[in-house]
Amino acid sequence: MRRLAMSLAALSLVAAGCGDDSATSADPVRVGQIVSLTGNYSPLGSENKKSVELAVEKVNRDGGVLGRKLEVVVKDDKSQPDQSVLAFNDLRGDDVTAVIGSPFSNSALATIPAVDRAEIPYLSLTPADEQVQPPHRYVFVVPALASLYAERILQYLEATGVSTVAVAHDTRSSYAVAGFNGMKDKASKYGVTIAASEEFQTDATEFGAVFGHVRSSGAKALVVWATGAPAVALTKQYASAGLDLPLVLTGAQASKLFLDPVGPAAEGVTVAGSIGVVGPDLPAGKQKDAIQELTTSFEKKYGYPPPQFAQDGYSGVKLLVAAIEKAGSTDPDKIRDALESLTLVTPNGEYTYGKDDHAGLGPEFIAVTTVTQGRFEPTDWTSEQLAELAG
Repeated sequence: MRRLAMSLAALSLVAAGCGDDSATSADPVRVGQIVSLTGNYSPLGSENKKSVELAVEKVNRDGGVLGRKLEVVVKDDKSQPDQSVLAFNDLRGDDVTAVIGSPFSNSALATIPAVDRAEIPYLSLTPADEQVQPPHRYVFVVPALASLYAERILQYLEATGVSTVAVAHDTRSSYAVAGFNGMKDKASKYGVTIAASEEFQTDATEFGAVFGHVRSSGAKALVVWATGAPAVALTKQYASAGLDLPLVLTGAQASKLFLDPVGPAAEGVTVAGSIGVVGPDLPAGKQKDAIQELTTSFEKKYGYPPPQFAQDGYSGVKLLVAAIEKAGSTDPDKIRDALESLTLVTPNGEYTYGKDDHAGLGPEFIAVTTVTQGRFEPTDWTSEQLAELAG
């Protein structure tokens, strides 16, 4: 009798330990999202949140993840790095499976030490290189890295015969600093010389001195690394500065959040952005289908095309769900392992993460566009590149 009781007790313990997924199959899979809903980066954060919600709605319509509903717990980092850390710690208390991180580079970088300690998968929606160079075991980046944007811009400059450029960047933005450093590191590879390096800060409103230095440098193009308000002010002033050379901006401006406040001054500006920005111009195929999935639902609900930041949020959910399904579990270590071996086409491009590559995208998924009548149109060079990609 005693032996039977011991056997039953052992069986009970085994059943209780057969993976918490089976034991809690009626409960939702809870995922955290740290997002800038207030403060300077709220325009980015609001687009992230909209697209994450749309992605979750689709997942749940299609049967959920592992047969369970997907639920997102949202925390506002208020566009402040210390608040992002507090938000992450709060989400740990909410027992989330993984966290989709802030769109603000400085917030993400401040949060990574807490991620390392917690050992919870963290999908960052900001492209600062420091997050994954060197890799952190549980940190994966969704947007193309700033250094990849730098490389794509250099490829475009080389292809169009521009060999001398000026570069201006926001010294307080981790994204902008990474992009500037990427250009410095790779310029010679593409036969490009940086004739002038101009610095400004996030609260800058006047760029006359920058333009003066660029004018005297002999540069044939000006590349600007900035986020938010400075890029808007600089572009408006550039239109009337009389500089007869191309202005090149990056993924932070691949959005109506830039186009709307800049207005006519944006016409003719070159902007490098996610491949999703030029979705309508892509040849038919898996990549276009992935972009269209987001675009259709986003435009139906909000009345305008999804900007860069919306593509990041949607892609982040798709990546996380695919990893959970591949792992067959909500165990953080199994999800992390699944991410490291994941290949997936999303609105941002085709990701192939690896043990030493937690960025997953190559520069071929960045489109160089020209603002034409208020929309981002692929340059001739980009059209040729996209045709090769499809082929």
